[in-house]
Amino acid sequence: MRKTLTAMVAGALSVGALLVANVGHAAEIGTHSFKMASAGADGSPLVLGMGKFAEIVAAKSGGKMKVQLHPNGALGGDVQMISALQGGIVEMTVLNAGLLSSLDPNFVLVDLPFQFDTPKEADAVMDGPVGRALLDRVQPKGLVGLAYWELGFRQLTNSRRAVTTVDDIAGLKIRVVQSPIYIELFKALGANAVPLPFPEVYTALETKTVDGQENPAPSILSAKLNEVQKYLTLSNHMYNPQAVLVSAKFWAKLNADERKLIEEAAQEARDYERAVSREQAGKAVEELKARGMTVTTLAPAEIEKFRAKIQPVIDSFSQKVDPALMAQAKAEIAKARAAR
Repeated sequence: MRKTLTAMVAGALSVGALLVANVGHAAEIGTHSFKMASAGADGSPLVLGMGKFAEIVAAKSGGKMKVQLHPNGALGGDVQMISALQGGIVEMTVLNAGLLSSLDPNFVLVDLPFQFDTPKEADAVMDGPVGRALLDRVQPKGLVGLAYWELGFRQLTNSRRAVTTVDDIAGLKIRVVQSPIYIELFKALGANAVPLPFPEVYTALETKTVDGQENPAPSILSAKLNEVQKYLTLSNHMYNPQAVLVSAKFWAKLNADERKLIEEAAQEARDYERAVSREQAGKAVEELKARGMTVTTLAPAEIEKFRAKIQPVIDSFSQKVDPALMAQAKAEIAKARAAR
């Protein structure tokens, strides 16, 4: 009986010790409320991913950490968000990863046209050593990179004519991302490239300031660009990884447990966001067609003509990337293709 009682007391002490340890650990998560902004529209994969991220953070922190979501470019476009994070005005964002080439030219790598054939190839590069190395390069610039989400493959729309050949793009005024490679890409195709923040795109199309734009199908649908665009061309000319970033100033205020929680939440939300993005991609094209857009799928032979016409742009921008990093990315893509 004495042995049994001793064992019970010892067991109780053990459980008590564990409870104290857990309480002590839980106390390392402080109360925080912080902003996460995006140019993405309500209903887009990015904004749905942000919602999932906020849910995960709240659950993991027991409600101590609250993420305030600001979609629709309410706090500014992607370029403004980079400055806002560096200044600590906004704590988090998710934005077009290629725009980080303004801070480090190696980010041009993610925007090279026709680089990826499938999302899995992109995942192999972005989730591996290449993607991590890129994010590490912007930390000295006041940004902490946590993960890559996606917008998927970009497609072309316009209000003037169906684009069925590479020559059909000539003369069109196309809104592009505020990044040199986008500008040079569409100039090479004969278009007049007009860089604008995404929140300004609908108005620019509506007022005919520009004839067209290029974005993944879910983004076209969620932003209702079909209301001001007639023709959609499925070109898959670029894959769009989105970088989840934290202000280094905000990051410095967090302890190790809080940082780990946010990092894990960003990774978990990544898997959800990508699944939503890929599911929405096909459905969005069908919905855009149902809403009156004329949809053209480029023939493989025509895509090869696109590749040939823009090869000088690819060659030029590839030179901005560390050769070792470029070689590693190509190796990861080849490995993913061989596994298909």
